[in-house]
Order: sequence, then structure tokens, then C-alpha cells
Amino acid sequence: MRATISLLGLLLAAGPLAVRAQSAAPTRITVQADKPGAAVPKTLFGLFFEDINFAADGGLYPELVKNKSFELPEPLLGWHALKGGAALETYQVRTEGAASPASPHYLRLTAKAASPDAGIINEGFRGMGVKQGEDYTLTLLARRVAGPVQQLRVVLEGDKGATLAESRLALPTGAGWQPLTLTLRPTATFAKARLRLVLDGAGTVDLDAVSLYPKATWQNRPNGLRPDLVQLLKDLQPGFLRFPGGCIVEGRTLSNRYQWKETIGDVASRQPIINRWNTEFAHRFTPDYYQSFGLGFFEYFQLSEDIGAEPLPILNVGMACQYNSAELAPMSHAAAPGPSAPAPHDHAQDDPSLEVFIQDALDLLEFANGPASSPWGAKRVAMGHPAPFNLKYIGVGNEQWGPQYLERYEPFARAVKAKYPQVQLVSSAGPSPDGANFDLATRFLRELPTGLVGLIDEHYYAKPEWFRQNAGRYDNYPRTGPKIFAGEYAAHPEGIGNSKNRNTWDAAISEAAFMTGLERNADIVQMASYAPLFAHVDAWQWVPDLIWFDNLQAYGTPSYYVQKLFSLNKGTQILPVQLSAGAKNGQDNLYVSAVADKADVVVKLVNYAATPRPVQLTLSGLKRAAKTAQAQILAATDLQTENSLQQPQKLAPVTQPVTVAGQQVSYTLPPYSLTILRIPARK
Repeated sequence: MRATISLLGLLLAAGPLAVRAQSAAPTRITVQADKPGAAVPKTLFGLFFEDINFAADGGLYPELVKNKSFELPEPLLGWHALKGGAALETYQVRTEGAASPASPHYLRLTAKAASPDAGIINEGFRGMGVKQGEDYTLTLLARRVAGPVQQLRVVLEGDKGATLAESRLALPTGAGWQPLTLTLRPTATFAKARLRLVLDGAGTVDLDAVSLYPKATWQNRPNGLRPDLVQLLKDLQPGFLRFPGGCIVEGRTLSNRYQWKETIGDVASRQPIINRWNTEFAHRFTPDYYQSFGLGFFEYFQLSEDIGAEPLPILNVGMACQYNSAELAPMSHAAAPGPSAPAPHDHAQDDPSLEVFIQDALDLLEFANGPASSPWGAKRVAMGHPAPFNLKYIGVGNEQWGPQYLERYEPFARAVKAKYPQVQLVSSAGPSPDGANFDLATRFLRELPTGLVGLIDEHYYAKPEWFRQNAGRYDNYPRTGPKIFAGEYAAHPEGIGNSKNRNTWDAAISEAAFMTGLERNADIVQMASYAPLFAHVDAWQWVPDLIWFDNLQAYGTPSYYVQKLFSLNKGTQILPVQLSAGAKNGQDNLYVSAVADKADVVVKLVNYAATPRPVQLTLSGLKRAAKTAQAQILAATDLQTENSLQQPQKLAPVTQPVTVAGQQVSYTLPPYSLTILRIPARK
């Protein structure tokens, strides 16, 4: 939180008309503090991670070398020879005598004579972000094939080839592949550095698995995550982490789907695949976007644990993305899935049936929760996590719709629940919050036997006014049967998928208005997450997004601070709220919800009006309120206000004390504001 500012300052910023509006009769609000309702689930506000906008490689996963093992379909993607290879006789990717069958490609370099240009450069992910005085570990596999060359010159370079760090690496003397390593420490901070590798003499050298990795990772783990981005997530105190997506779960085709078994174990053996977002949008064509899987399912589980969130993996249900090929796995009625021992690519079949996808789910549960004596539990233990991850939720399909999804969901759900009855299954209501496909899915899923559906995942991307108009969406939902997961939502000021969308205050405050409705209905809305989570300022495909970053910095949008205020103040039980004259939530642009947080009463108020709004708050049944409460305020009179790398907290919460008189709080809500009033009980 920033330093406290005065309410008068906010009012003066709104102009003379706003100040005069204080004389209006206050809106009366009664919070029934002595009539707590349903429990607020700890999972109510969480995170949705998808590898879009360079969120993983080039973002949360801080490997600096793009295409480090030359395994992409364009094997030299991210690499180029110095001066067009003029000083190199050989510059080619080969497979004969590879270092590993799991990584069959490598790069051969031959120089006829010593030259400062006999080498290659890696461009990184829109450059490499390096910081002065910090250590970066270079590792690679090398094989000296011929010639007197003894060393490899390693350089981190900045603008116009300026040297940021330099060292020399002694090449192996034997005939085989050998791992080599050194540490580079830049003398300056630079956002778009490059890595240069030069043969320091004549000869032929083979290179593979070239990695440049920061030592400063989250919890200083090898293969760890970018710490500033993880800290932004942890600061939200999320109830869950949904991963790995999104549409990448499905793939454009089934052969291109996300297969979790290919993302665990030795990092060097994980096979990269194309990211389905790389050429999805003509306006943001990104053909160099691939998934290395350095950030895989083990790392997702570990991240969930680190930030205190329940893991929620989403698995393919035998359907490729319906916006692309819409390919379907056949509905086989063979014997039910049985135990599956780990084996390389054990399910990457040319024509996998639904049983393959079901078995993946069962094996994932064993990997996450099974003992060391189980085949997949042993895999987890071997990766350094003896204790189970205590996985409680699995999503069956991402955002599918129609009869094809529903006929696959039921046998999938029955098989998982038969073996793991305690696991909650998350099903899809499709990509839209209404319409024929939504109605079909909702009706079908609610008619399934009890337990086969734990939560129904509803998505809504819409203009800001939709969120304000639908703050009461769940007021009249059935109070029995499956619960609701608001799995993807965000206000899009310019319409869905429009590249002109921005993370404005208008979008964020409208989301806040909607979130009061989620909180008031927390008896049925068990989970909710904004989407997408991350975006690289130089490599995005979709806007808006919750957190933006470049190679060195990151910032939270106004929507980020809305999520943070709700999450950190979600409380433990719903409290009933009554507005004066029987007004409905959202009437006259006022949105309210309240919760008990142990002994505190927490009231959330959204004023979507251009003028200040006085309110008279009565805390019915609260006999011993403290004399002073705290207001956390997020407000801007300009609805187009945004944050940026240059002004990361242009709009961020401020705090101020508020006087409490018995059961009464008199307060004036600033124009266009979200206010959190936390009233503690007197001790």
C-alpha cells in the first residue's frame, strides 16, 4: 500500500461539483453483523495461469537462451552467426552422434582460422534481461571434433556489441561430449542483452544444451522461477492456482496438445512444442513462440505450494481446440484404464482413444498424491518432493462445449471418481456466459449423479458495463448441486480479442462491482480468477492482462489491485447487507458486499459515479466496535487511468483512518472508487 492520503485530497481532485455533492442525503446501508451466513471458501479468489503473452518462457520461467537445444522445427530459431557466418566454414545443426536420444540435435561450428567473428549469437526472448552485479550461470554440452581450438569465448553484450560480461571456457580434451559451466556477472543492467559464443581459434566444435540462467531465482532454486513475478502472485494471497491454461491444454490438434507427462523429470529431456498462440492472431503474429516445458507440472505444483494456493490442473478431455481443428479422440469402450507405469512418451499415440486421456488423469493424481512405492509417486519423490502435493481438484477439459464434450466428460468423471472419490472435478460450461451451448452444458451437468461434477467453470469476457449489469448474476442460482468456478473473466473495453484493449480503471472498477456479487454468493461461487495472468510488453498476443512485465521489471494493473483488495479481505463468513428503501445491489451505481473476518467486519463498496457519495453504515448487532476503522481506497476520477512500467503505481490503494461511533460509520465514497472498510471489534 502507498502512503495514506486524505479523503479531502481525493474530493478536491474531483473538482468543485464533487465537493458540493457531499451535502446530498447519505445512502443508508445496514450490515447484519450478528447474522453471519455461509462460510467464504479459502479458494474464492485465485489465479489462472496460461502460457500466453510469453508468460512462461521469457517470463515466469527465466531461462535466457531461446531454443537452447536446437530442437525446434526451425532448428536455428533464436540463433544467428556473427556477420552472416563469414568467419565460419561450418554452421549447421546435425544429429549424428548426438549427446542424448532425448535431444537429438546439436550445432556444429568450424572455423578455418582464429577470428573474433567465428561464432554465434542468441537473441533471448526479446533480448535477455541482466542486472549489474548479479550472477548468471552458463551451462552447455561441448565436444571438440578437430583442430587446435582450446577455448570458447563467452560474452554478454549490450548495445552495439558493448561487453557486459566476458569469460573463456576451456573446451574438453577428450573425444566425447562433456558438460561445461561458468558464471557471468554483468557490469551494467541491460534489458535486451545477447549471448555471444566464439571459437577462440581454428577447429571444429559441437555445442548443445546452451543455457544461461540467473542464480537469483525464487527461493534460489535451480531451475527456479523469476522472483519478482512470483512475489506479485504471492502478494495476492491466492486461494488456488489453475494451470497450465487455457487453450494450450487442447492444442490446435491432439498431437499438439499439452501432455503433462512430457513436462516432468530431467529438464534437458523435455521436448519443446509449438505454442498454439504463436500465429493465432494476425495482429500479433509471433512465430517464435514455443513451449520448452522448463516450467512443467512439477514446477506448477511447487509454485502452488510456495504461494499457499490449492493446485488446480486442467487436463485435456480428448478434444483439440474447437476454434482450430476441433479434432476428437474416439470414444472407445475398451476395458477401463488400469495402472500405468511411467515410460517415455507412453501415451503419445497417433490415434489416442479417450482411455488414454482418462489414464493421464489417474496417473497425475498418483504423481501428485501417491506414495513413494507407487510408480508415479516415485517420480515425484525422485524430483525432490517426498511429501504428496495433496491435489484436491482436477479440471476436465478447458473451455469445450457441445455434445462432443458432454459425452466425453461423463466417462472421464466416472473413472476418476471411482478411484479418487475425494477429488473435486471441474467441468466446462463453454466459452460464453449464456446461449444455447451454455444452457445445454448447465442442464446436462446439473442432471448428472451427485459427485460427478464438483464445480461448473463459467467464463465471461465482456465490456465493462456487462460486469456492472451482472453483479446480481448468482443471486438466483440454485443453492444445491454443483458449485460455480468463475474460471476466466476480464472486462474488455474495446470488445473481446481487440488489440486496442487496455487495462483501464473503468475495466477494473467494473470487475470490482461484479466481484461484490461473487462474494455475496460465496455459498455457491467457490472459485474465481481473472484471466490472463501475465503479459510481456514486447511479446503479447491478448489484452487486457493482470500483470505486465519486460525483461527486468513488472507491474500490477488496476485490475491487479482490485483482485488484491478482494483477496486480502475475503473474510470467513458472508454478512447480509440491506440498502435503504429496499434498493438492489448495483442500483444507482452503488455495489456493496460484506463479510466477517474473525472479529472484524469488512465492507466493500463500489461507487461507479462521477461524484462523491455519502453513506451511513449501520453495523447491526456489533456491540463492541472499535472507535477507529481503516479504509483502503482505490479511486481515480479519470476512468481511462492505467499503470505502466514508468508509473507502476499511478493507481494503487491508499489507506486512511475512519471514525466509528457505536454501530455507526459515516463516510463519503470518492468518485469512481472501490473502498474496503475494515471495522475491528473492540478488544
